[in-house]
Amino acid sequence: MSLVLGLASLPAASLADDIKPKAPETAFSGKLRPDILGISTESNAESARGIFDSLFKGRTDTKTDIQQQKFGNGGTSYVTALSFSLPAGSKQNGEMLSTSFSSPASANRAYFVARNLTFAQDQQPSKADMIREVMGKYGVPTIVGDQHLYYIYRKGSIMSVGGKYKEATALEAIDKPLDPRAAVKLNGDTVRGSCVAVVKRAQTKAKEPSAMLAEAKGANCDGVLSVQLVPGTPADRVGIAQFTLLDVKQLVSAAAIDGAALAGGSSEGSMPKGSAPKL
Repeated sequence: MSLVLGLASLPAASLADDIKPKAPETAFSGKLRPDILGISTESNAESARGIFDSLFKGRTDTKTDIQQQKFGNGGTSYVTALSFSLPAGSKQNGEMLSTSFSSPASANRAYFVARNLTFAQDQQPSKADMIREVMGKYGVPTIVGDQHLYYIYRKGSIMSVGGKYKEATALEAIDKPLDPRAAVKLNGDTVRGSCVAVVKRAQTKAKEPSAMLAEAKGANCDGVLSVQLVPGTPADRVGIAQFTLLDVKQLVSAAAIDGAALAGGSSEGSMPKGSAPKL
């Protein structure tokens, strides 16, 4: 099934009349609202479907996975995740794009967006060009190293740990270990979880809110954007580029909204619905 046909067949998410959608709090606002291919944490499943459609319309060699579930017992079905993959070939870049969404009660917002690019041998960009493009789009990163550029968001802004990276210094630092002194400054005196560790684990575990919520609540930030540049051949080229956007604040806020909506409808939903028989 092509992506376009798959998306066109999806039902729009909706709620019962007595439950009104409420937008969750987010780590990002205004100009500091990062996106991946136009999908931000302000996007809902419907708007993300439109972006998928426009980006990949007409491709016949793609695979699409659309996940849905019901909200509560017997509730309306809604889209929980969308993913698209294009296989890599000797002359074709491979690509995977995935997005996870909250329930309709919390406006069906995207809290996790990821893009993975695998470059064909003759199409690998230089590391310097990739860093220039990343910093041109997202700004100055919080910390660079271990093949990553990390953007850590807290209180509406990108955190700084003292060093203002330029393209040249980011290129110099990208393949070195993360500076432990900068990591200490990043975490401060709190005992909350490292946001670098939180986003790394988010990439490998199930993307359902229930699997990610505990770490999100303990994270020492409101949001994270991670860009990993895996060396290609030669080493100054990029073989794989992985982009990950996690809105920690929105995940926690959406879980609270969803829980309250389910609790508000549970007592009424559990009451017997039978009527007195005719006597």
